[in-house]
Amino acid sequence: MIHDVLIGPFTEFEFMRRALAAVIALSFAGAPIGVFLMLRRMSLVGDAMAHAILPGAAVGFLLSGLNLFAMTAGGLIAGFAVAILAGVVARSTGLKEDASLATFYLASLALGVTIVSIKGTNIDLLHVLFGNILAMDDQTLLVVAFNATVTLLVLAVIYRPLVIESVDPLFLRTVSRAGGPAHLAFLALVVINLVNGFQALGTLLAVGLMILPAGIARFWSRDLTAMICIAVIAAAVSGYAGLVLSFQTRVPSGPAIILVATVFYVGSVLFGRVGGLVRQMFPGRHLEA
Repeated sequence: MIHDVLIGPFTEFEFMRRALAAVIALSFAGAPIGVFLMLRRMSLVGDAMAHAILPGAAVGFLLSGLNLFAMTAGGLIAGFAVAILAGVVARSTGLKEDASLATFYLASLALGVTIVSIKGTNIDLLHVLFGNILAMDDQTLLVVAFNATVTLLVLAVIYRPLVIESVDPLFLRTVSRAGGPAHLAFLALVVINLVNGFQALGTLLAVGLMILPAGIARFWSRDLTAMICIAVIAAAVSGYAGLVLSFQTRVPSGPAIILVATVFYVGSVLFGRVGGLVRQMFPGRHLEA
C-alpha cells in the first residue's frame, strides 16, 4: 500500500519521473538563489521579477504557440529588460528600486495576460500562469537541467563576493571591485531560474521553490552552508510530496508543490530551532559558568 502511494507513480509512469527530475533540478539551482534573495532582503524583488518574464513568454507564445525555446527566450529577454529598466529608473530619479520594480511588475503582468488572451484560450492562459510540470517533455527537462547546471557553476564562481556583499557590502567595496559584477551575475541567475521555474510552475508560482525553502531553512540554522543544504532538501521533498499529492488527488501539480512547501514553512515557524515560536515559548536552559 505504501509502495503504491509513494513509489508506484514514479515506477509506472514516465511523466512522473520527468516531473520528479525537473523538481530536483529546480531545487538544486533555485533554493540557493532563494537563500541569497532572503539574505539580501530581495524576496519580493524575486516575486516581481517572476511576473516580469510574462510579457516576453507571452510574445513567444503569440509568435510560436506553446513553443519551448520561443517562450524561454522571450522570458529571458523580458526579465533582463525589466531588471535593467528598473535599475536605470531607480538611479536616475531617486525612486527606490523596489518601488520601481513593483511598477514594472504590475505593468508586465497585465501586458502578459493581455497578449496571451489575444491568441490563446483560457487553458493556454492557465498553462502560462500556473505551468504544468506533469506535461514536461524531454526537451523541456533538458533545458531545465542545463539552466540548473549553469546556475550552480556561476554561483560557485561568485559565491565569495556574493556572501561578503550580503553581509557587509561596504567592506566589499573597500577591498574589491567584484561586488558590482557579482550583483549583476546574481540578478542574471535570478532571471534564469525564474524562467526555469516558469516552465514547470508557471509565472505566478515560479518563485515558490526559491523563497519558501529559504524561509524554511532560516528557522533551522544560521550557518549559510547549512541553510543552503536545508533549503535544497526542503525544496526537493516538497516537490516530491507535491507530485504524490497531485497524483493521488485532483490538486494541480504546481499548487500542490507550493502548498506542501507552505506546510513545511508553517511547521518551521512553529517548531524551528532558530526563532521558532515553540522554541521561544519554551527556551532551553542556558549553560551556567
